[in-house]
Amino acid sequence: MAKAEFLFDFGSPNAYLAHKVLPEIEARTGVQFDYVPILLGGVFKLTGNKSPMLAFAGIRNKLEYEQLETQRFVARHNLTAFRFNPNFPVNTLTIMRGALAAQEQGCFAPYLEAMFRAMWEEGLKLDEPEVIGATLERAGLDGAGLLALTQDQNVKAKLAANTEAAVARGVFGAPSFFVGGELFFGKDRLGAVEDELRKMSQP
Repeated sequence: MAKAEFLFDFGSPNAYLAHKVLPEIEARTGVQFDYVPILLGGVFKLTGNKSPMLAFAGIRNKLEYEQLETQRFVARHNLTAFRFNPNFPVNTLTIMRGALAAQEQGCFAPYLEAMFRAMWEEGLKLDEPEVIGATLERAGLDGAGLLALTQDQNVKAKLAANTEAAVARGVFGAPSFFVGGELFFGKDRLGAVEDELRKMSQP
């Protein structure tokens, strides 16, 4: 069976959009994606990369075209709940550590949905502990407990290790995907990701 990995940070709108489409790919291919939390700010620091809003700020028409492609993707997949977060960019250090804590505590799936929804549907400022805690409690999770675990040294070290390992494998941004050892970057490569999954799953 092919191994598929999704390297993500909640602060990436394209990671949210990819996340919403992955279940369709999983259903068609029978392959489940392993979700790997990374810190996008750490990736940028290690690679010298910048967010598209900064990297393309001085290029006439480029950001407008990127917005058009996002609108097309949203329409194609009927992702009508998507809203650009008015607080962008949001420092995601705490909630990415929280993702690893949630994996350890066995509540990753509801944590994932709560954070992506709060960031890219509700437009919340998810770098404020009280907002994070309230969001988790609304989702039926232990907000105080998970927030406490974000300060655990093992959780901190794991996020740093995930981020460094991703860069060592060639990652420079999010969302990134691995099918076996093959790297694919961005939501617009999901078709190629699915093709690779089918190829690797053939007997």
